[in-house]
Amino acid sequence: MTVTLQVDATPSASALFLRPWNDRDAGPLVAAYRDPTLRRWTRLPVESIEDAAEWLALQRRGWETGERLSFAVYEDHSSTGEGRLAGNVVMKRTGPSQESAEVGYWTAAHARGRGVAPRALESLTRWAFGVFMVEGLERLDLLHQVDNLASCRVAEKARYEFHQVLPARPPFPRDGHLHIRRADTPT
Repeated sequence: MTVTLQVDATPSASALFLRPWNDRDAGPLVAAYRDPTLRRWTRLPVESIEDAAEWLALQRRGWETGERLSFAVYEDHSSTGEGRLAGNVVMKRTGPSQESAEVGYWTAAHARGRGVAPRALESLTRWAFGVFMVEGLERLDLLHQVDNLASCRVAEKARYEFHQVLPARPPFPRDGHLHIRRADTPT
């Protein structure tokens, strides 16, 4: 499945272009992971081109199995569709015909605080419900550690309602928040 999603520019933010990751993303991925904040909140380190190749292979396998549908998020600064890597959004499923799936995201340091994450997450959310509701998808779950206040704000902006505090469990060292977005959430 080849999927591309576009998010229109706003008066204060560039357009976004979301597409499955590919090998050309290795260099920008390594550069994004140089950021200590990104490394703090993610589980898989990407410190070299070799690490990036492994990470990208994981994303490809996810699309092949349908269990991890991950999109590179690029900011489009021109009419040519070329831009700079701004982040990642992903929907994780354990199999077809499931009523819920999990979403996640990260943003590159240069893209934080400019609405990239909530706009990309909103685009992924609309796409996921549009494609998978016929297979029974009714709910998307967003999880983050309680001390990740930025992720809490992203969840709220993308209309994922706070649901509950979850106890810490490996590999997460702290309690977490569960936010939920239902298919019938008004647009």
